[in-house]
Amino acid sequence: MSLGIALLPTSLSDLETLVKMRIAAMRESLERLERFDPQRARERFAASFAAERCQFILSDGQPVGFIQSESREDHLRLQHLYVTPPFQGRGIGAQALAPLLERSAREQLPIHLDALRGSDSNRFYQRLGFVQVGESEWDIHYVRPADPPRA
Repeated sequence: MSLGIALLPTSLSDLETLVKMRIAAMRESLERLERFDPQRARERFAASFAAERCQFILSDGQPVGFIQSESREDHLRLQHLYVTPPFQGRGIGAQALAPLLERSAREQLPIHLDALRGSDSNRFYQRLGFVQVGESEWDIHYVRPADPPRA
C-alpha cells in the first residue's frame, strides 16, 4: 500500500519531538542489542541534528518520522531516517528517501549511511540498492552508487 507523504522542514524547537521519534523507531533494535539508553540516544542525535537539513515525514498531515541528509564533497550522506513503529512497513521510508535517490542520480553522487547492526533497517536499505562496505562495533556501513542519469 502506498500512502502519499509530505516533507516539512524542522526547526531547532523540534529537537525533543525528533528525539522521541528516533527513540520510538530504534527502541526494539537497541533493546535486542542490550544497548537501549534513552539519554545516550538523545545525546547522539542532538550532536548531529541540523534543523536546516532535517524534515518531518508527514502522512495524512501527521508527523510519522523524519529524514536528515547532507552534501559532502564526493557523496551524499543519509544521517537519519526514522519512521515511528505504527507507520513502518507501509512504504513511507522509501517515499521519504525518493528525493535523495533522485538527487543522487541527477548529481551522480553515491549515498553513504550507517545502520545499526541487527536493525530491520538493514533489509530496507539493501532492498533499495545499498551495498555493505564495512562495519564497526555497532553499525553497518553502506553505499548506494548513483543510478545512471535519466535520459
